[in-house]
Amino acid sequence: MKISAKGEYYGSMKKEENYGSIFLSEYDYCMPATDWHYHENPYFMYVLEGNVGDFNTQQKRQCPSGTLLFHNWQEAHYNTKESIETRGFHIEFERKWFVDKKLNIDLWEGTQIIENPKIHHLLAKLYAEFKFQDHLSEVSIEVLLYEICEHLDGSHSLKNEKVPLWIAPLKELIKEEDERLSLQYLSDQLGVHPGHISRAIPKYFSVTLGNYIRQQKIKKAINLIHNPKQSLQDITYECGFSDQSHFTRTFKLFLGMTPKQYRNRIK
Repeated sequence: MKISAKGEYYGSMKKEENYGSIFLSEYDYCMPATDWHYHENPYFMYVLEGNVGDFNTQQKRQCPSGTLLFHNWQEAHYNTKESIETRGFHIEFERKWFVDKKLNIDLWEGTQIIENPKIHHLLAKLYAEFKFQDHLSEVSIEVLLYEICEHLDGSHSLKNEKVPLWIAPLKELIKEEDERLSLQYLSDQLGVHPGHISRAIPKYFSVTLGNYIRQQKIKKAINLIHNPKQSLQDITYECGFSDQSHFTRTFKLFLGMTPKQYRNRIK
């Protein structure tokens, strides 16, 4: 089986940056399918464009644009190209980076899709630094990656606790609905008392319901902004904002820059 060394990926490399223990790269995926392989270092893959199939011995995943996938080291897998234009961004780090930062990589088993919108916001900031590149980008990238890893560590704090079965459907409802969202609507859809929902949200979402909904909207907007064919006005309404001014204010609240500034940075 092929072993992919640090910074080695299938496809056509568009840009790469090496910061010692951290390696960032952007690739166009060209092959219909890769060989079975594993990477000597753990890494994140963010699908910027198109659709990627990710297969290992345990499961098969379809990863459309906007998907953030974590692969632990020595996790055997192969990928397929499911669309004509397919592009991805990789964040790879050597295991000693975790030792230096006192982070526990052993918590992150196998392969997982990262849904947490806060992590997607941090990744968007990191990608913007990767594309922008000035004398502060290296330290900014390291701090952002540390924050991403801390949030992932935090998500495992509830790993051994029994999570209510309705939490996953609740998250799906929030992703799919916008106009009708209210505590009573969620209660009716889930068959769960409003009091249980209101107490569970701060515990399992780490934010208020309103902020979680806003985070999900911005997570969706980030993915759409990566497509230069999408106008900011179209993205405004597709993500459920009443007007472009509201969209701009909310985006800046979470990412520290306007949608236009973000798009200019990643060009």
